[in-house]
Amino acid sequence: MNSAASNSSNTPLIELRNVTKVYGVGSAAMQALAGIDMSIDRGEFVAVMGHSGSGKSTCMNILGCLDTPTAGTYHFQGVEVGSLSNNQRALLRRHYLGFVFQGFNLLNRTSALENVELPLIYRHIPPSIRHPQAREALKRVGLTGWEHHTPGELSGGQQQRVAIARAIVTQPIVLLADEPTGNLDSARSFEIMDILTSLNRDQGITIVMVTHEPDMAAYAKRIVHFRDGLIETDHTHKENA
Repeated sequence: MNSAASNSSNTPLIELRNVTKVYGVGSAAMQALAGIDMSIDRGEFVAVMGHSGSGKSTCMNILGCLDTPTAGTYHFQGVEVGSLSNNQRALLRRHYLGFVFQGFNLLNRTSALENVELPLIYRHIPPSIRHPQAREALKRVGLTGWEHHTPGELSGGQQQRVAIARAIVTQPIVLLADEPTGNLDSARSFEIMDILTSLNRDQGITIVMVTHEPDMAAYAKRIVHFRDGLIETDHTHKENA
């Protein structure tokens, strides 16, 4: 992926062209994506919406290199992801992408600091470097002083903050968030959205977020709405443009 970094700044960060995804074969085949085109530039904040089965989650899985298209192409920083080996796609995920999920996915018996350090451990970063990096990531999500608390000692909103810190500790280019406020009450949801907005605005992290909540999607600069495996609408908020 090193060659990707040298591509022109005019190249979209993410580009899907005529992407289809079919699960199953024969009479059991189900077309999750019916040929979509989508480009995302560096620094965008995009909300992806749609009913269950609309294709939005399949699209996110492809963007996150967790799944591959049946047909069509996916370019990341100008590099065709379909041409990469499994190991290369794993490296793309590890070095360029961060993930935040609805269910937090934290290790229950592990402190907030240790949870955030996990991606750095996978990179074989020594403790002398990963400790301060993890503390800084927790600071960025407002959890200074909570480093040694386990998930069971944290509220749902605080757990999601830890999950976001874990996602950004590797300084990803793109943050993929799948229903990041789905398990939170309204007040905590707005706090999480404020954090994501700050990361996008102040750190320049490109964010692609799946949500079914219009008030959460309103934080994004752009909303892409899926329906029946196709992109039904794609518009930018005038007030955020």
